[in-house]
Formats: sequence, C-alpha cells, structure tokens
Amino acid sequence: MKEFPRLLLALTLIAAISGAILALVEQATREPIKEQRRQQMLRALSAVLPQFDNSPDADTLTITTGTDRHGNPVDTTFYRGRKDNQITGTAFQVVAPDGYSGNIAVMVGIRPDHSVHAIEILTHAETPGLGDKISEPWYKELFSDKTLGGSDWRVKKDGGDFDQLTGATISARAVVGAVRTGLELYREHEDKIIAQGDGQ
Repeated sequence: MKEFPRLLLALTLIAAISGAILALVEQATREPIKEQRRQQMLRALSAVLPQFDNSPDADTLTITTGTDRHGNPVDTTFYRGRKDNQITGTAFQVVAPDGYSGNIAVMVGIRPDHSVHAIEILTHAETPGLGDKISEPWYKELFSDKTLGGSDWRVKKDGGDFDQLTGATISARAVVGAVRTGLELYREHEDKIIAQGDGQ
C-alpha cells in the first residue's frame, strides 16, 4: 500500500513530462505546417490563375455563399490574381459532394471575361485507374476556355459537351457539375469580388 503514493507520483510526473513534450513539438511544428499549407495553396493558385505579380493568397474576399444541409452558413474565399494591379483572374474552391467515393474538391480559375482559365483537383478519393483520371492533365484541360453560357454543362452521356471517363461517369459528372456551380457562384458575386480590394 505504501508503494501506491510513489506510483501515483511517478505516473503524474510521466504524464506532465509527456504533455510538456507534446506541447513543445506542436509549437515547433505549427509554423512549418502553416507554411507548407500556404505553399500548397500557392501551387494550386498558380495552376489555375492567369499570370499574376501579386500574392493571391493575401488578396482575398470571403463571402457567405449559401448554407449547408444543417442550415449553417457556407463561406467561399475568392483569391484574386493581379498584374500591374489589374485583376487577371479569380480563383476559388468548390466541392462536388456527389463523387463516386465522396467529396471532390476543385480549385477553379476564372478570367475577367468569365471563361475558365484552368481547374485543379485538390482532393478526391475516386477509384484508382478509373475515377482518379479526373486529376490527369488532359481531363482538366477540357474545361479551359469554357463559359457558363457557351457550353452544355453535362457529360456527353447526358447530352452535354463534356467527355465522360470510361467506367467513371459519376466522377466526371461530379466535376462538371461542381465547375458549373462555381461559374454560377462567381457570376452571382462578381460585383463584390471585383469591387472590393485595392490589390496587394
């Protein structure tokens, strides 16, 4: 019984030391992780925006663009690319909730003339060798130069203009729908996106 207080003290010391070590590790890795995420975002923005000379990740506007199925507000951040302080394009993320294996996050870049400059697939869990072809360059290039009113935003199997993927129509349909939704979102909020911000 006399051993119990000593055992309790030892366990308390171990827990305290472990907690302190974890806190130090978290503190030491916080900034590198934050910078890594920033670099990933900049790579995605560089992939979808026309040429820019500002920092689009610092030239942003966040707008409440809807609500989720629980009624909570959904915010969308718009990243503005500029050259000589003139907007060359706007990028933002949309999520397709209807992928074959779950959500597909897409970064969309739009030029001032409302045409798609490029898209980038940020995250997905689609089937390797089938649905994951949405990440291949040839597939993403299908969206370049497309406009909301200038294309039928459905896959060809549904009577639209966009190629579906063999054996993965659901994945292609989800991406096409997400980009179309993004274009509609941009059109709805364009005045705010263009008007606010003096450039960085």
